[in-house]
Amino acid sequence: MPLKVLDATVATFDGVFEKFRAESPKNKANFILFLADIDPSTNLSWCPDCVRAEPVIYKKLEASSDDIALLRAYVGDRPTWRTPQHPWRVDGRFNLKGVPTLIRWENDAIKGRLEDHEAHLDHKIGSLLNES
Repeated sequence: MPLKVLDATVATFDGVFEKFRAESPKNKANFILFLADIDPSTNLSWCPDCVRAEPVIYKKLEASSDDIALLRAYVGDRPTWRTPQHPWRVDGRFNLKGVPTLIRWENDAIKGRLEDHEAHLDHKIGSLLNES
């Protein structure tokens, strides 16, 4: 089955997250990918780790034969993300410290996660994907 992708920003997250949560029981796996916004001047993420990790993550998730949902949550531009009071930095559900962060979401909780320094590693993504 194709990968089901939902996109959210800080402003739209709550509504999109509710839809993601409501549909999550229908999927074999559910992931949230927190990542940096696209810089309009380069058409790439302002975050080099995101640029490196995104293709690896998408390739791995798309290769699965299972129904998988991915919520891409864009943290904003660099100054917005650097603010210590960024909503996802202070949200106890996610405890976000860096981008990209890939979270496996199961039964309304974090089942596993890959932080910015490891989110591009194919074997770690595979391990996170295959946890059940």
